[in-house]
Amino acid sequence: MSSRAQELRARLKQGLPFVVDGAMGTELYRRGQFLNKPFEGANLTSADLVSRIHQEYMQCGVDALETNTFASSRWRLRQVGLEADFEAINQAGVRLAREAAAGRAFVLGACGPAGMKWLELDEVQRQEAIDFAEEHALCLAGLGVDGLFLETYGVLDELSALLARLRPQTDLPLLASVAFLGEGVTQDGATPERVIEVLREAGADVVGANCADGPMELYALASRMVGHGVPVAVLPNAGYPKRVEGRTIYMATPEYFGVFARRFLKAGVQVLGGCCGTTPAHIQPVANAARMFRAAGEAGEGRVEVRETRGESAGVERRPAVPVAQRSRLGERLADPDAFVVSVEVNPPVGLDPAAAIRGARMLQAAGVDVVNIADGPRASVRMANWSLALELQRALQMEAIVHVCARDRNLIGLQSDLLAFAQLGLNNLVIITGDPPKLGDYPHATAVFDLDSVRLLRLAEDMNEGIAPNGQSLGGSTRFLKACGVEPAALDYERELRRLEAKVAAGADFIMTQPVYDPAVLDRLLTDIRDFTLPVLVGLMPLASARNAEFLHNEVPGMQIPAEIRHRMASVPSGAAARAEGVRIAQEALLGVRDRVRGAYIMPPFGRYEAAIEVLEAVGFQRPAAYRETWRT
Repeated sequence: MSSRAQELRARLKQGLPFVVDGAMGTELYRRGQFLNKPFEGANLTSADLVSRIHQEYMQCGVDALETNTFASSRWRLRQVGLEADFEAINQAGVRLAREAAAGRAFVLGACGPAGMKWLELDEVQRQEAIDFAEEHALCLAGLGVDGLFLETYGVLDELSALLARLRPQTDLPLLASVAFLGEGVTQDGATPERVIEVLREAGADVVGANCADGPMELYALASRMVGHGVPVAVLPNAGYPKRVEGRTIYMATPEYFGVFARRFLKAGVQVLGGCCGTTPAHIQPVANAARMFRAAGEAGEGRVEVRETRGESAGVERRPAVPVAQRSRLGERLADPDAFVVSVEVNPPVGLDPAAAIRGARMLQAAGVDVVNIADGPRASVRMANWSLALELQRALQMEAIVHVCARDRNLIGLQSDLLAFAQLGLNNLVIITGDPPKLGDYPHATAVFDLDSVRLLRLAEDMNEGIAPNGQSLGGSTRFLKACGVEPAALDYERELRRLEAKVAAGADFIMTQPVYDPAVLDRLLTDIRDFTLPVLVGLMPLASARNAEFLHNEVPGMQIPAEIRHRMASVPSGAAARAEGVRIAQEALLGVRDRVRGAYIMPPFGRYEAAIEVLEAVGFQRPAAYRETWRT
């Protein structure tokens, strides 16, 4: 196996999003290639056009190009009088893709069915069909592709028979994809679950679905294929084709494709691309969505090593860290086993005036909330620096804040400088996070730094608590940081999330704050799995504001899963005050369900409606302040 093939296999095993290009045949047709000429013949007659389409997909940032060889088996070429060009067409197809990829993307040999109607063939003819398909695939393998994409097979038996032939003869990664009928089964009646079971056992490295349907239809099928021990690929058509003024038009817009790309990735689909009717404009939002999800995963690995200073530190003596109870009032509360600690998120303004945030914090303080939590550019948006609002609250209200420290925007030097400043300003309560990638926010072309991830940043802060700088030198004193870490109970890769949490605890986290949870079973699983941890846990709650809000969080936000029962409850009440009240009741139920298993709550009121947080807390005895009826920023 070539080094590129090995790299491809390793990449597919990482579990990160992987983007394949879109259609070639319909693109050639759209640009003037007539249907009476085989599209694969364009490798010889219109090589510049094929190359240009490949290059446009490359500009989208795809991870792999498919060769223009889908229908270039010897049997298919025989039907159009090009059998004599079998080797030349496939050779040109691989060369054109390889040149366009230029080492920046993998090249997958596209292999469609041999072209014979499998269900109408006798046993001898079926063996002949597999012979043609096998010859085609091995031809492409011999021409140096990095992997083989066996796609658009309408009959599971045909595809599994081909895999059985190929697997002993090649160690290339094999991606195998079927085309389901409208009823959600293959032509021979196989369900999505049956497809993935059979193809996995036959040796496929990736199993998927392509063609036939648009994104919405394939989403329902792909969701049933995820979680069976093999990566899943989905390459939908651009919707159902329609005839408009004599031309075949695919109606799904690029924006629609982008919406479903995020849904596919959140559902656990790893390999995404496009089939008939898709264009570079459709693949661009898919690649953008993949970069968003990939950055969130890769950022967790970090790129800059903080010097490991535990143990000996170049002769510098470590200082004992100040006990948690002495680091801040919040630390004192967390150290009290009888205290129920409450933090409410109050975010900085998008402009210059923090007055509404300060009014909200004053109301929360009057209700008995211990501390406000101030995010650092949440969802990669631009807001006033969170530390400035924290200082305003200290000055105006003598109220402590928990300041988020996000690794996304600052390098190792900048992060260390910020932490030194926080220590000097008395901002000792920190939430250490990796951060959302910029693709999520207002400035998608902004550069993410990610020198450190949350684990390494926690370690840096813990070292500073012991008087050691990242370079192993003495700080000349020690900081008093009380460090929170986050966890997503509903993370798609739950085992990875647990491993990350263990790493955060080992790096020095002092308490844990969960992302919002709506499914009691999901939260119960997490609390059971971390029962041996000695750290306090604050359960995250976000009162839903409307049915639309619930659907958005469920479908668009990584790590958020809202059960169908909860979404149905939100949809069953009128929008407005009734929906907000239902959202509060749901959050109250979640809080009461774990009240005796957690040390506190972390409430994220929607759209700055701080009164919603107090309404949730009434379930555990908090009282509304006298000024509750004042109009707050919404």
